[in-house]
Amino acid sequence: MLHPTSLPGPWGAGDLGPAAHSFLDLLACCGQSWWQMLPVVPAGAGASPYSARSVFAGEPLLVSPEFLAEAGYLSLTDLKPPHLPEGRADFEAAWRAKRPLFEQAFDAFERGASDAARQDFDSFCSVNKAWLDDWALFSVLREANGGAAWTGWEDGLRRREPGALETARRTFARPILVEMFVQHQFFRQWGKLRARARERGIGLIGDIPIFAAHDSAEVWAHQDIFQLDGKGMPTAVAGVPPDYFSRTGQLWGNPLYRWDEMRRRGYAWWIERFRRAFERFDAVRLDHFIGFHNYWEIPAGAKTAEAGRWVPGPNDDLFLRAKEALGPLQFIAEDLGVVTDGVKALRDRLGLPGIRVMQMAFGTDLEADSYLPHNYPENCVAYTGTHDNDTTLGWFNDSGGESSTRTQAQIEKERAAVLRYAGTDGRELNWDFIRLAFSSKANTAVAPMQDILSLGSKDRMNLPGAAEGNWRWRMKEGAFTPELAGRLAEMTARFGRRPKN
Repeated sequence: MLHPTSLPGPWGAGDLGPAAHSFLDLLACCGQSWWQMLPVVPAGAGASPYSARSVFAGEPLLVSPEFLAEAGYLSLTDLKPPHLPEGRADFEAAWRAKRPLFEQAFDAFERGASDAARQDFDSFCSVNKAWLDDWALFSVLREANGGAAWTGWEDGLRRREPGALETARRTFARPILVEMFVQHQFFRQWGKLRARARERGIGLIGDIPIFAAHDSAEVWAHQDIFQLDGKGMPTAVAGVPPDYFSRTGQLWGNPLYRWDEMRRRGYAWWIERFRRAFERFDAVRLDHFIGFHNYWEIPAGAKTAEAGRWVPGPNDDLFLRAKEALGPLQFIAEDLGVVTDGVKALRDRLGLPGIRVMQMAFGTDLEADSYLPHNYPENCVAYTGTHDNDTTLGWFNDSGGESSTRTQAQIEKERAAVLRYAGTDGRELNWDFIRLAFSSKANTAVAPMQDILSLGSKDRMNLPGAAEGNWRWRMKEGAFTPELAGRLAEMTARFGRRPKN
């Protein structure tokens, strides 16, 4: 598991350029079959890809300037990346460096693109019109309004009055085209990466957050399918009750769906979302799968997620409609949290693999026994940890404190249980966990790159409930050494997980 922004490279954050292709080559050399990513949509508040500005668009920062030069839209002398420290993504610096290059590349496209390139761009805009027009206009209007959320725009634009929209499209015609061009380049570069992955025998695993961010193109464009008041503000918001990750629950703040209206429309919006996801990925993790069975509804304005209630979700109906429209789809159900019998039954009726996170096997979680590797079923995906967990070494060496969800007594008890179970002294517990995951019956086993690199808490990807400082970890150039690659390859082969070919 490694998000593309966590790849090394010169631009402040990783992208779809040369480092991503080199990483695929390394994975193939190690006998790996899958590369799992977080959502690759435009990150929103706090740089979170789970609070995206669009559920359909690609993250502009993932567009590689090197590949724009390769396409003939930039010269090599245009590539002057910022000098930034390694190990942390600087999204702001990356945007300052890349944005002028995107505009410069579009100028070059307008001046000298071939007829074939122009036809390809026009075809892309036509095929993706249903979401692309809204995204490009939303993105430009948000910038024109100083980054304000769409609920703060002038009334005509907020309510999407046709006259106001048409005036805005004329006023901002060129910036809108630039946004469309950047999306076109994202999709071209993504296609190039996916083709290389297929050549190397590696599948790509994506991630669909169940909810859309309030300040997003889709909520602005489809206000009638979300629970909003007359001013566009949520009447209730999403989150989860207190759990393993947070003592007061997680208050996500996303507006909730009007599932009755979505059902009346045949779930067309969701089916299109699934369709687009599988154009990019071979398998897709459904974040917060529980919410399809029942979701935690929190009154708008609540300070924590504690004062909520469970409300039924769409259950089988959505997935049966999607299968009718798109055929069989390879989902992974992220079934962590309050996993009731109803959630398990929905997962099993759909035949979806759930996930098993080893860090959750030794504490007070009600499902702890099911997270022990010897109890894994074949139809599951085993993880040493996820993007929401501390790294394995960070978790094992946790000293408690405000950011911890465990007391000191719980930490010590879990630590002793881990050492007994793994039969280890704990010095390389990350590799002990990788061994246990790979040797389990689980059809698929995934390790975050931080665990392969033996990194600690300061290199975790996300601390749930923390508004700032997340999503910025980056792998340093050369950190994935030949020695580590060899060790991963050997363990993969030892437990029969190397591809037959």
